[in-house]
Amino acid sequence: MSHPVPGLPLSQTDRTRHRRLREQGSPDRSDLDAILAAGFVCHLGVAVDGDALVIPTVYGADSTTLYFHGSVASRSLVASPDAEVCVTVTHIDGLVLARSVFEHGVNYRSAMIFGIPRLVADPEEKWAGLRCLTEQATPGQWDYARQPSRKELAATSLLALSLDEASVKIRTGAPDDADSPDAERGLWAGVLPLHTRWGDLEPDPALPAHIPAPPHLSHRQGASAFR
Repeated sequence: MSHPVPGLPLSQTDRTRHRRLREQGSPDRSDLDAILAAGFVCHLGVAVDGDALVIPTVYGADSTTLYFHGSVASRSLVASPDAEVCVTVTHIDGLVLARSVFEHGVNYRSAMIFGIPRLVADPEEKWAGLRCLTEQATPGQWDYARQPSRKELAATSLLALSLDEASVKIRTGAPDDADSPDAERGLWAGVLPLHTRWGDLEPDPALPAHIPAPPHLSHRQGASAFR
């Protein structure tokens, strides 16, 4: 399996091959990078003691690796270093409202990453991975807040999943039934876009009034939450 290189196509495997809605599949590595960069919450699918679990968790991604973390006591994280997992990231861009319910759909961008995650043991990589994860959700926060203590690092498991094996699908545009008999019904059809934006900051009630919000947070008010 080839190592992912920015700008090159995604590797094709039996698990990443598009079987349905192939026209929505993308082989471009740049689309995977853009989808991962636009979010910070993923869903981790893993089998634990014979049960299928799907766990939402925050993540951070660099050019080759997706990092996610949790408590060392987490069942999913304890199991996943030795198990195949599937991590998904999805962004909803709008509802596609056609002339018939059958043709309704969703405009979206999604990625699935497959593989066996490894537990990050190297202290430097663990530090860098946690920084990547923090900055993915809130750029500027790693240097602003207190960074993890040794005790906190010991209580945290960080897992790294290679981006070697990934699948991307994207749906954009209008409904597909403009040339169907339903077009004669005189019904409205189109897209209802979905935009998610950050709201106003809500200070901790215990925060002294003289402490202002840092610029990296105040500047995000009203900005798009998912790029």
